[in-house]
Amino acid sequence: MKVVVVSDTHMTRMAKKLPERLVEELMSADAILHAGDWMTLSVLEMLESYARTEGVAGNNDGSDIIAKLGWRKLLEIEGVRVGLVHGHQGTGGRSDTELNAYRAFAKDQADIVVFGHSHVPLKKELNGVLMFNPGSPTDKRRQAQYSFGVLVIEGGKVKSAEHIFYDNKN
Repeated sequence: MKVVVVSDTHMTRMAKKLPERLVEELMSADAILHAGDWMTLSVLEMLESYARTEGVAGNNDGSDIIAKLGWRKLLEIEGVRVGLVHGHQGTGGRSDTELNAYRAFAKDQADIVVFGHSHVPLKKELNGVLMFNPGSPTDKRRQAQYSFGVLVIEGGKVKSAEHIFYDNKN
């Protein structure tokens, strides 16, 4: 199963449409995860036109998004327990995002935790849990390139977790 992972789209402030490079991957996605900071529910509608989409609210999302999606989800995808959270709730600032995300699922035995907030792409293991931040497809901040992620999940395992990097958000 191919799962496209995004976060921090910040639409329509940072972009008016989904970037072409992201759309290329969405066309063959089996599922989509969004780790918050949508800014508008129209992004959910855009993503759902490609594949089943699961998401959570981020710190820049309004009450409509919070009410519809909530702050965290524990999903099972092809036998893999996926924790989905933005990562802003907890201690400290952006430097604690990864730890905040990890702690959000400490009691849930997640296999992978997908999070956002920092806009910094990350893939690493923490105490047996794969921590994955896709970065942002529309707001790279201090990063060299825009990014999102692609997970391949098969047979109860994450077969691959990769970042897709690109220069143009159009």
